[in-house]
Amino acid sequence: MTELLYQLDSYLQNFSATVLQADEENHGLVLDRTAFFPGGGGQLADFGTFTVDGNPLEVSRAKWINGQLIHLIPGSAPLPQVGTQLEGQIDWELRYKLMRTHTAMHILCGVIFRDYGASVTGGNMEPLSGRMDFEFETMQRELVDEINRNINAEAAKAHPVSVRILPRAEAFQIPDLIRTKINLLPEGIPEVRVVEIEGLDLQADGGTHVRNTSEVGSIRVVDYKSKGKINKRIYVEIGD
Repeated sequence: MTELLYQLDSYLQNFSATVLQADEENHGLVLDRTAFFPGGGGQLADFGTFTVDGNPLEVSRAKWINGQLIHLIPGSAPLPQVGTQLEGQIDWELRYKLMRTHTAMHILCGVIFRDYGASVTGGNMEPLSGRMDFEFETMQRELVDEINRNINAEAAKAHPVSVRILPRAEAFQIPDLIRTKINLLPEGIPEVRVVEIEGLDLQADGGTHVRNTSEVGSIRVVDYKSKGKINKRIYVEIGD
C-alpha cells in the first residue's frame, strides 16, 4: 500500500521513496510513498519528475489502476527495478495554483451552503479557474454580485484550513459532511478525509488545499449559466 503523503501535507514538494513494483503494462511505478496527487474531485493530477541515480525521469501523472497508485512514465525507457531508491519532485507551480483554486471552490461552496442552503451538483477546476453547479431555481446578476462580495470577504478573513482523517463512523456523524447532491464516497471505505475552513466550511474531500484562505487571492465570478430547471453554474477565476 502506497503511503499518500499529500493527504496530510499539501506543501510537500520533494520526497524519497522506494520502488515496490515496475508495471510494464502501464509503463509506470508503484512506490512505498508519494506526494503525487492522482487527481479527483474535479482537481487535476500532479506531474513532475523522479531522480534515479542522478538521472531525471519524467512523471506524466499518478493514476489509480486496479487498486494501485501507478506513477506513469512517458516514453519507452526502461523502468527502475523493484527496490530502487528515488527522489520525487512534483511540479510545484501547478500544484500551488490548484491548491489555491480548490480552496477557493470550497469558499464558494461554503458561502452558498451557509447563505442559501444550496447543494453542489457538479464542479471542475483548472489552475486558477473553475466552475461549480448548484441547486438554484433562479439566478440573477444581483445574486451573483452578492455571492462575489461574500466569497471575497470570507477569503480575506484568513480562515485557517485544516485536514483530518477520521474513522468512517465518526466522520458521518458530522452534519452536512457531504455537500454534493450525490454521495460520491465509495462504499466500505474505513476512513474519510475531512477538510475544514474554520468558521465557514467542513466537508469530505480528497484534494490539496492551502493552509489559510488569505493565500487564495481574489476570487472573481466571471460568468453564470442555467444548466437546468434547478441547476445553475457559476464560473470563477482566481487572481493575486
